Amino acid sequence: MHEIDPAPKRPYPGQLLSWAGNRSGGVRRLFDESSGRPGEQVFETNLLHRLEDWANEVSSGNAAAPRILLLVGGPGNGKTEAIESTVGWLDAALNAEERLIDELKRRFMPNDDEFVPRLVRVDAGALGSPARSLCISIVQDASTVVGAGKPHRLLLEELEMMLGLPSNEAYLCCVNRGILDDALIEAIDNGLVEQRKLLEAITSSVGLAPDAPSCWPLQGFPEVAVWPMDVESLLLPPARSGDAPARSVLLHAVDEQKWPDAESCPAGTRCPFCSSRQRLARDREEESFLKILRWHEVASGKRWNFRDLFSLMSYLLAGHRADPTYAGLDPCEWATKLISLDEGARPGARPSAATSSAIFQLVAAQYQHALFHKWEKSAASSILKDIKELGLEDDNTAVGLYHFLAGRKSPYLPSMISDALDGLAGALDPALASPDTIVQATRNTSFALRDLDVRFSRSVAEGSDFIRRLQIISRLESDLLERLARLDELLSTGGVRRRRPASATNLQRFIRDFACRLVRRSLGTRIAVVQDAKVLAEFQRVVEDVAGEDLYDVAHDVERLLNNNQDFEISLTTTFGQPLPPPIRRATLVVTARSVRPRSAPQDGRPISPFCFLAVGEGKSSKTIALTYDLFKAVKELDAGMSPASLPRTVLALLDTTRARLSGPIVRDEAALERARIRIGTSGISVVQKRERFGVRRETTR
Repeated sequence: MHEIDPAPKRPYPGQLLSWAGNRSGGVRRLFDESSGRPGEQVFETNLLHRLEDWANEVSSGNAAAPRILLLVGGPGNGKTEAIESTVGWLDAALNAEERLIDELKRRFMPNDDEFVPRLVRVDAGALGSPARSLCISIVQDASTVVGAGKPHRLLLEELEMMLGLPSNEAYLCCVNRGILDDALIEAIDNGLVEQRKLLEAITSSVGLAPDAPSCWPLQGFPEVAVWPMDVESLLLPPARSGDAPARSVLLHAVDEQKWPDAESCPAGTRCPFCSSRQRLARDREEESFLKILRWHEVASGKRWNFRDLFSLMSYLLAGHRADPTYAGLDPCEWATKLISLDEGARPGARPSAATSSAIFQLVAAQYQHALFHKWEKSAASSILKDIKELGLEDDNTAVGLYHFLAGRKSPYLPSMISDALDGLAGALDPALASPDTIVQATRNTSFALRDLDVRFSRSVAEGSDFIRRLQIISRLESDLLERLARLDELLSTGGVRRRRPASATNLQRFIRDFACRLVRRSLGTRIAVVQDAKVLAEFQRVVEDVAGEDLYDVAHDVERLLNNNQDFEISLTTTFGQPLPPPIRRATLVVTARSVRPRSAPQDGRPISPFCFLAVGEGKSSKTIALTYDLFKAVKELDAGMSPASLPRTVLALLDTTRARLSGPIVRDEAALERARIRIGTSGISVVQKRERFGVRRETTR
């Protein structure tokens, strides 16, 4: 990590509010120390290691070093930090004593009445000591346009210019995939042969296909290097050394030295943010949290970028206040305000939306419940109906539960990461983990989640007493469970229950389920016991296994899915996407079973692929498919005894698409058609080729 002198800022956790991607503190501008640098340091990645080596090679005059560098990716991937770091390394390698840095800072930060230029070219060699021949051109953002022109056309012009310049001219450009695609289309439309070849190679290299060529250097263009910044996972440590960038971000966010002492927090031990920091600072909770983030990556195929991680830390450790009433409060001040409101929810006090729901809001602000945030908001109306029918309008816990759920109908997540949080909460919710899962709650205590479910199904008091003895839930959670237990007990009394037995039963069941989910999420987040945790761990191992040994067993299982015993069947009476006719009217081409085997992807000069690939079929009809998490999970569930008819639609669509892609080449492949037959309807009759003619064969039923 490269330390810098941080400017005076508000203390934690308030400072974390500025980490969000929609705030100025979460966006870095080139050479602007007043702009955001969450974490106050640059976190090491594989790309930065490559750029550091490149800076040393270029400054030493190494003719084999690429001189055209393209950093490809969208916002939030750290392109600005990569450029600043590279300039710093160039300055040091040239012994320029920050003259190169100062010159670029001056050019990229003009006076108020001037535009920031798209491209800046400096004679870097002349600023070094001793002086040498090296000029560098930098495009911080290729989507920028100053004056006339379109960004993709300017990129074409810059590439054409750089290809014609001598070896002492270097070019460093940050570009997104959309600009590259537009530039390629422009080159094709205008017959720009050389630019087209280069851009085709670039777009191929930054793709995720298993046969994608080398990026660094670019295959066929040794003077060019490309790096797709949105492919590498920030949850894996760099190949050279050091922590994973995501872990470095987390460690910085929970650094005890940056937070107030526990005694000085105005909210005390009930502060959800300080308690979250204390939890995430522990080794087990830290490891589990990062594991959950990584599992979401491998399951969804999407990457957490730096802006996502900074926004996530801001949300989990400083909260997100959609209510404008609390918008200006620091996190600990907000917690103090809600604790004060909660004091108004004492027994006998008149309920209100603010006082009754305060304890629910405080619990929901803890990182484990902010991460797995989904509750049955649609149940709010039925709960209100039950409360009124049972005469519980004066019960603060019942009314607070209603207002909490009703409040979830309005947007309550930060827009920057709402989609990612929804996806994670939906796919990995600990509340949906298998009841048979064994959890190691403490060093000496383990139990099946079913034991927890059974206790809460009988009463909230029984479940909370069991979990409270283990001392693994927070004080806020314990307070809320105690109140839910009293409400549960009240609903069991004859005076309340006789009014509306069905309403009492419905409300009681919901409260018990709510309490059980609360404990499951608290415990599951702490020890990484989430939905399908075993399958996710196995899939992660397959994805990260560079040797690909674990992939062989998966390929064999997928082969069984694609084939029907020893046959591969192709419909001849429909095209892809059309419904099959009745069995009696079907004509099916039957060939020998198609093999499925691992497909290796090149690793040299490329980031590690986030996907594994399988090769299906042989020869001309061979096709490649990606091993998605849905397909892998289906294979594991079939091994566990699930019926193929119960496969998810996404898996069925992938298998049908693969069969359709194989069908076209197979019907034109003479080698594949050897010993093939056409099965007609359900008559048991097949058409086969006999020497130079076709004949009929009646199949025997086994």
